[in-house]
Amino acid sequence: MPSLQQLRYLVAVADQLHFRRAAEACNVTQPTLSAQIKELELRLGATLVERGRSKVIMTPTGKEIAERGRRILREVSEIHVIAKSRQSVLSSVIRIGVVQTVGSYFLPLVIPDLHKQYPKLGLYVREELPDLLLRSLEEGALDLLFFPLPVNRAELETQPLFREPIQVVMPVDHRLARETEIDPVMLRGELVLSLEPGHRLYELVRTISDDYGVELSHDYEGTSLDTLRQMVATGMGVSLMPTLYVKSEVAHQDLVVARPFRGTAPSRTIGMVWRKGTSREGEFRLLSALMCQSLSKRAPEITVLGDLQRA
Repeated sequence: MPSLQQLRYLVAVADQLHFRRAAEACNVTQPTLSAQIKELELRLGATLVERGRSKVIMTPTGKEIAERGRRILREVSEIHVIAKSRQSVLSSVIRIGVVQTVGSYFLPLVIPDLHKQYPKLGLYVREELPDLLLRSLEEGALDLLFFPLPVNRAELETQPLFREPIQVVMPVDHRLARETEIDPVMLRGELVLSLEPGHRLYELVRTISDDYGVELSHDYEGTSLDTLRQMVATGMGVSLMPTLYVKSEVAHQDLVVARPFRGTAPSRTIGMVWRKGTSREGEFRLLSALMCQSLSKRAPEITVLGDLQRA
């Protein structure tokens, strides 16, 4: 039978499609990894990897075994988690994924209280594009996501945390900067700058622009909210940005200003996402309640949606 170590090596090769990078990911030498993959093939009596001079190709058998190995390794990881969770709640590392428009502006609001109440809790945080985060969660590389909702995947569970209004960000000398609130009709004729496709916020801004009859720029797209803010400051257009980012990075700026929408503002919902059946679900729901308590104290600009009573 394959060893767990051999399965880890095979999964790494399947992920990297490169022996050197797979060895680095596993923190072993390339000859060690190559030898273990070869031994695994001999044990199973099947070729799992086609080795070329410039690339690595997984055979159909190799792909299937790597996927099954991924599930086995995830279950083994769950066994360790169960053992640790019996010792103490929120006392080990949680591997978290966040989209780039959430993490830097949300986590600083909740981490101080978490660390004070649960000093042994560790948060490994990874920022990525949405599709990459969902895949990492499903494959077991991450435990939990802070993510725009809804997420419609049968194997994943979600818990809403907060609803966040969207605001209009413009140069300080813009014609609308004198307004205290922005009616959508005021944006007619404006060019709206957004993040590049692949971000959930891009999809939301595109929908808002369509609803309000505003032109969305496709020639100039930002790679982050900070780059968008700089583009807006130079007068290239206006942008639509989430309130927590506005609070953190726009409110104290001299070159750009933010204004809320008049009436019912467009918004996005941010929540937690985890795999159904995980042994840590109880911890995640407790974490949700703790974070919602912190948000209710530190971010009155948003609407807290989670259950504060569980904490």
